[in-house]
Amino acid sequence: MGQIHNSASCEPALARRRWLDSPAGRALIAAEAVLVAEALEDVFGWECLQIGAWGAGRELLAACRTRHRAVLAPPGLSADADIIGRPTQLPVSGDSIDAVLLPHTLEFASDPYAIVREVDRVLVGEGQLLVLGFRPLSLWGARARFSRSGFPPGLRRVLSERRVREWLALLGYEVFAARRYLYRSPWRGGLAAGTGVDRLLRRGLMSPLPAGAYLLKARKQVYTLTPLRPRARKAVLGGLVKPAQPMRQGVRRAP
Repeated sequence: MGQIHNSASCEPALARRRWLDSPAGRALIAAEAVLVAEALEDVFGWECLQIGAWGAGRELLAACRTRHRAVLAPPGLSADADIIGRPTQLPVSGDSIDAVLLPHTLEFASDPYAIVREVDRVLVGEGQLLVLGFRPLSLWGARARFSRSGFPPGLRRVLSERRVREWLALLGYEVFAARRYLYRSPWRGGLAAGTGVDRLLRRGLMSPLPAGAYLLKARKQVYTLTPLRPRARKAVLGGLVKPAQPMRQGVRRAP
């Protein structure tokens, strides 16, 4: 029974890998790699972590300028990952990552907000978060909603920009950049071999289609509290309160 369960649980992951390896999937990843490279131009530091496998390898992190780059993925999508683990329970120390990339990761998760909270745990102060997602009010969102197995295969839900912004605001993040892209149809012929990256990232003059996806770039804000002057502490001895400073002579107690 265990083998049957494991096989069934891997089917969506395998279907997703096959789609990403198709001409349409490769065209999408090529466009997103250009988009992510632009968004990472001002990201420096030691560690950049991509949570969720999206593509055959590290295409999305190729232009990252941090000293180290790693891809984390759960079992079943971990063939090319550096770290195997659950996105909701990252095997990563807190306050240790300078930048995190979520390439449609939230849309394939059963508890996407738990992933956002876990990202908040591992990001350093002023660290940056990049989120890729499909737009509900688009042809891509429509196909995802009406496909029995989701689209791309295995996708559970489509999360709007507004919903993701609300989650980030609750955790104290500032969304300071946003970009919409994917001005092509998700049906056959919309994405194919030879589809130019520019056509996916920018709306053409003759294209009436709305953007099918978005990128949000947020920063983890750090709030510094004004330190309060320490109050005089009192020692408690034998149940009696002893003044921290002796009373001055000449001062009489009130009767």
